[in-house]
Amino acid sequence: MRALIQRTQKSSLYVDGKLISSIPSGLTVFLGVEKGDGEAQADYLAHKLSNLRIFRDENGKMNLSVKQVGGEVLLVSQFSLAGKLGKGSGNRPDFGNAELPERANELYMRVTDKLREEGVTVKNGVFGAHMFIEQQQDGPLSFVFEC
Repeated sequence: MRALIQRTQKSSLYVDGKLISSIPSGLTVFLGVEKGDGEAQADYLAHKLSNLRIFRDENGKMNLSVKQVGGEVLLVSQFSLAGKLGKGSGNRPDFGNAELPERANELYMRVTDKLREEGVTVKNGVFGAHMFIEQQQDGPLSFVFEC
């Protein structure tokens, strides 16, 4: 499981020109599910996201979690995060490690559910859809996390 985590001031997600989800501030998380990923990885990722201390405290230090600042999470499925860009293998990404859509969606929704159990407000994209995301990044601050 691979996640691109971005601290954002505002994120909005559209499908076919229609606003689907929006968060005022928090984390925008792009999630790629790989073959072999399971419930343990989904649970661990949700716990990590809800407790990741990357928001500023009163002293300007990254010391607070999305829960502590009352932020929200926009969780977006992105199978291309399971892609590989290998040396000498041409210029086309290899998506052979991406999990099958049905299983990937199950794990994507498990991360959503587990985040909610952790007390985080979560908004979702539309699994498998062509989405447009507008963001105001804060920092910018981005992390790639694999579990």
